[in-house]
Amino acid sequence: MNLSFITQERLLKAKLAYTPRNQKLETAVALMNGENVIPRAGDLVLARVTKIGHHSGLELAHGRRAALFAGDEIIVCYGNRYAPDQYEAHVPDDLGPCDLVASGGIAARMNYRHAGVKAPTEIEPIGLLADSDHRRINIKDTALPKLVNLFPRPYTVGVFGTSMNAGKTTTAACMIRGLVNAGFRVGAAKITGTGSGRDTWLMTDAGSQLTLDFTHAGYPSTYLLSAEQVDQIIEILVTNLSAANINAIVLEIADGLLQRETAALLNSKVFAKNIDSLIFAAGDAMGAVAGAELLEQKKLPLTGISGRLTASPLAIFETEKALGLPVLDKAALSSGTIADVLQVQQRQPLGHSVLAG
Repeated sequence: MNLSFITQERLLKAKLAYTPRNQKLETAVALMNGENVIPRAGDLVLARVTKIGHHSGLELAHGRRAALFAGDEIIVCYGNRYAPDQYEAHVPDDLGPCDLVASGGIAARMNYRHAGVKAPTEIEPIGLLADSDHRRINIKDTALPKLVNLFPRPYTVGVFGTSMNAGKTTTAACMIRGLVNAGFRVGAAKITGTGSGRDTWLMTDAGSQLTLDFTHAGYPSTYLLSAEQVDQIIEILVTNLSAANINAIVLEIADGLLQRETAALLNSKVFAKNIDSLIFAAGDAMGAVAGAELLEQKKLPLTGISGRLTASPLAIFETEKALGLPVLDKAALSSGTIADVLQVQQRQPLGHSVLAG
């Protein structure tokens, strides 16, 4: 292992991505590299952009999307990625050249890509960021703790979907606005996915008073996590939201029901005990019917259907006829009457919490 000193000036000039945004760069004093250094998910890495590909911009820590140029130095973190519309990629076992597989700042080595997507932007890792104790810096260093809540959990709604781009985030954001219009103090979280601020910023813009995601629990993405790790994310995010003096929570679950971690949630006792209602987003009536049947088989509380299918009056008609459930377009979700559809019950807001365990 080799260690080389790095100046704060160089770090501050580098473009800092969204996913490692919560790390204190002033603690980074060295770069760790060498043939025997094996990166881990969540490790921060200083890298140089060598060839621009699909992701020509980087989501910065505070939201602006910065254009990338060959030669730029960027601070990202290693992570796995699962995105059927883009890439499947994994954390490599060396510090050799790899790819920027997500604009939120995920470094990985691509295995597969969608035929309609360009090759990823190529990067050359310079070294892992290390502190004065020669310890690699990882986003787990600033993870939120699990809390023990002393009052009932706020009413919680989950949003599942058939796939990427089924309309899950739009559904969640519109539902947040509807609950706000109904007089609720709303918090939100994205439980699974790949580090990116786009979805959480939209939920904040819709009225969420506190918006969290799995990066707050110390994970750059949730692909290839164990069921126990995903359960831990749920408990950390829900307990911290519950402590924020809110009385309704909206949770978004990334990707589709067949994706590995999402499928595991269907059998999770932790997820089941932390959810009061579900909205399912789909692109068409057939997808809505298949998803609804699977959720009902798992005895999960499906309340309504939404998603991209609501752009088609005929798809709405087909879905309502097949399922007998309300199909909620953006206007219905954004209306204060959504609280009646969900039968949201006001619960005593949390006044105090303590660290778990």
